[in-house]
Amino acid sequence: MAALVTRNQLFDGRDCPAAPKEVLAFHRRLPAYAPTLVIDAPRLANSLGVGRVLVKAETQRMGLPSFKILGASWASYRAICEHLGGEPPPWANINALAASLAHLRPMTLAAATDGNHGRAVAFMARLLGFGAHILVPDGTSEARIAAIRGESATVTVVDGSYDDAIEQSAEMADERCLVVSDTSWPGYETIPANVAEGYTTIFSEVDDALAANDIGQPDLVAVPVGVGAFMAAAVTHYRSGEHRPVLVSVEPDDANCVQASTMAGEITETPGPHRSIMVGLNCGVPSPLAWPMLASGVDWCVSVDSDAAGRAMTDLASSQVVAGETGSASLAGLRALLADDEGKAALPDPENATVLVMVTEGATDPGNYERIVGRSHTSVGRVLTAVR
Repeated sequence: MAALVTRNQLFDGRDCPAAPKEVLAFHRRLPAYAPTLVIDAPRLANSLGVGRVLVKAETQRMGLPSFKILGASWASYRAICEHLGGEPPPWANINALAASLAHLRPMTLAAATDGNHGRAVAFMARLLGFGAHILVPDGTSEARIAAIRGESATVTVVDGSYDDAIEQSAEMADERCLVVSDTSWPGYETIPANVAEGYTTIFSEVDDALAANDIGQPDLVAVPVGVGAFMAAAVTHYRSGEHRPVLVSVEPDDANCVQASTMAGEITETPGPHRSIMVGLNCGVPSPLAWPMLASGVDWCVSVDSDAAGRAMTDLASSQVVAGETGSASLAGLRALLADDEGKAALPDPENATVLVMVTEGATDPGNYERIVGRSHTSVGRVLTAVR
């Protein structure tokens, strides 16, 4: 298994402001909101040689197979509020919100995506009665494109990489089109910050589940990283209180822009093409907005190859967790970290350590999932042990 494990020499562990309290309250008003499971995975703990492995399984969230709706929904809402010049009238559910925004139509939400973020933006647009225009890089699987179109979105395949799709999406903004991106560029920072804020709901749910089951806070948290919005949320949460676990970022080995940037001491591009099966992480440049938080808040950076991600998918299936290629990355990175001579120092007492693995998507490409794991995602058994 090819892997590169590096300690973040820029890490300073500085304090970060806590996320706005209204984020979780907002999500609770969305259709089918419920906390996702935190799963106790003793088989994984035994194979890794650690005391306990907890898996936050973002494999089904409000009817979508990933966590992305949390960031996309909050950022879309805040973008609409900015467009209006203030909050809409008080609303109790999404239907009431959509009715109060009817005067804005025709309105389009646009985004560039490797799959999950764009689908989530399109999902939110559909709920609000808006249109959606999603740009995807060349090579995006037909299954992911079909899922986005299934949300009544227009999909444009860009002749280039994810970063090329980002550049084209930036040009779409006007009075009838709000661009909801999870990465930033000069003059465009508020909405990506809102995306990261939206993800903090996940960590609030983790805290609630652990407290309800009298389980201590994790000693280490492994998070998959693309442009860095989700890891920025993790840094916000775990660097704003007294408990400060080791934070580990995980990326594909051919799109390890965060790791390369920490090694260089500044934002550094990892040129494409990016062909890892972890398509949601195939990003060439960290978000300039997220970068300062990653540089100061992440302890270790790990990059892994596609074979490691495939093994992690199979290992998670053995623990009754259906994880897609991107969703498996955090486990692949954790395994690589603990197998590295220097990386072992991340956990001074592994046999008594609790590790939290963030699984960010389910089987978003069912055909590829079956090819890698050797069985259909529908045949993987239900969770046997979980805490909520």
